[in-house]
Amino acid sequence: VQLQASGGGLVQPGGSLRLSCAASGSIANIDSMGWYRQAPGKQRELVAVITRGGGTNYADSVKGRFTISRDNAKNTVFLQMNSLKPEDTAVFYCRVTWGSYIYWGRGTQVTVSS
Repeated sequence: VQLQASGGGLVQPGGSLRLSCAASGSIANIDSMGWYRQAPGKQRELVAVITRGGGTNYADSVKGRFTISRDNAKNTVFLQMNSLKPEDTAVFYCRVTWGSYIYWGRGTQVTVSS
């Protein structure tokens, strides 16, 4: 199983980015799909997670600004990020759980700076 994330980049404060992460390989009926981030010198933290049924959970710091969604047919998870702030700067990782297995993507850099 491989996770391929894309959509990161450099954006000005107040701007938007959309991340996507596609799972490929021998995997189906993925349980939860989520995004985590790790800023320099900080621990990796949960950003948002979505269950197969569409239930969501967000970190307080991104509520109202970020929206997670998924396409079960394509094993893909998305993260729409609006009103980005400099403190959102981090490497964003997607994570997938499938039964007792957990898979991580390699990460995509998001930099919010003027």
